[in-house]
Amino acid sequence: MTPETDNIEAEVELIPIDYIIRQLKEGDDEAVSTHIEPLHAAEVAGLLESLPPELRRRLWEILPQEIEGETLTYLGDEVRSSIIGEMEHDEVVAAAESMDVEDLADVMEDLPEHISEAVLESLDDDRRQRLQAALAFAEGTAGRLMSADVISVRTDVTLAVVLRYLRRLKPLPPHTDALMVTDDHGMYLGKLTLAETVTESPDAMVADVMNVAAEYVHVNASDRDVAVLFQKRDLVSVAVVDDNGRLLGRITVDDVVDIIIAEADKALLASGGLVEDEDLFAPVLYSAKRRAIWLGINLVTVFIAVWVIGRFEEVLDKIVVLAILMPVVSSMGGIAGSQTLTLTIRGLALGQIGTANLRWLGNKELAVGLLNGFTWALVVAVVTFVWFDEATIALVIAIAMVINLAAAAISGVLIPVILSRMGIDPALSGAVVLTTITDVVGLLSFLGLATLLLL
Repeated sequence: MTPETDNIEAEVELIPIDYIIRQLKEGDDEAVSTHIEPLHAAEVAGLLESLPPELRRRLWEILPQEIEGETLTYLGDEVRSSIIGEMEHDEVVAAAESMDVEDLADVMEDLPEHISEAVLESLDDDRRQRLQAALAFAEGTAGRLMSADVISVRTDVTLAVVLRYLRRLKPLPPHTDALMVTDDHGMYLGKLTLAETVTESPDAMVADVMNVAAEYVHVNASDRDVAVLFQKRDLVSVAVVDDNGRLLGRITVDDVVDIIIAEADKALLASGGLVEDEDLFAPVLYSAKRRAIWLGINLVTVFIAVWVIGRFEEVLDKIVVLAILMPVVSSMGGIAGSQTLTLTIRGLALGQIGTANLRWLGNKELAVGLLNGFTWALVVAVVTFVWFDEATIALVIAIAMVINLAAAAISGVLIPVILSRMGIDPALSGAVVLTTITDVVGLLSFLGLATLLLL
């Protein structure tokens, strides 16, 4: 191998995006094909999402047709929709036919009606029925998330029979850590782990070694609740049942990892007013339009703060130093409130906050806010007095800071709880509401006290 080849391989390993972009611009399709050939479909999807639209189209044209379907399942909604919109009718149908039923259910929602109908017609009866069953469940539920690819056994057979059955089934479905135990009518009874199957006596009955207390989830349970269950119990798979306790399928840990990543992305993007799966390289006008709404909402909150300031024009005209110190109170309240807000949203997501412990949490955060308020109020008061030689102003800003940090603590707990009960995602709108409250309370307390004590 030549030094030049060594350098190229090292470059590909270290900066694949830069390498792919350069080769696509130079028209070296063969080099691109060589690089993406060993990649997993998820890695190919990551490359596609990292490219501007014109290069994204070029890379898609280079992809082997046999991996198009799987690659589509790993793409974010916006990128996937943009690619599907440029694919030929027959190409979309062919890609859909190669997908797992569970993945196809997600993709079907992005397909035009005439193409989705063509996809349904192209499937065999079994896959069509499984797809329609998956689509019958609401998005974001265990029913949509589950796989019907599940192995079940009865209680009245020996482990030797189970082992012979498994050998005939090979290969087993991915992430098979246990077999689901059902009765003759398909009712879920428990779980038989593979460890028990191979280590217990072959003559033992399934009923004697199965775990009758094994976890299960209802088909309408939210995917967030499923993720919390997996996290708390360290599960690899869990059974999904209907209202009558009949086994419908199973959910495996790989699906839950996707949920956790999606929730983390959603929370991160929501804090900036962005939606989940937003395309990093979406058209300028499209991106600007979506972000303009969030900017408009924030502008309203700014005008509310400006209106409050305007109510104290007289004191600001006479005591200019107040205008210099004014941002301190609001900023400290905003930061303190954001800390509490983040912890509360996380607690709600993990199911750690309920009616019974909400008052305790509120009291605890209020105590934290007051303790930090008094501590930093003292620091700010000393700095203010040294800087401006005004004891009364130092007292005003200290009291205002204690009031605002206390309000921020209470708001950080109550806002996400109230929004959640109203059916509004607190990760999306909680920060805006909190900022408005801390700005208004901070300004009112600071300027109001200044008016009372200084005029």
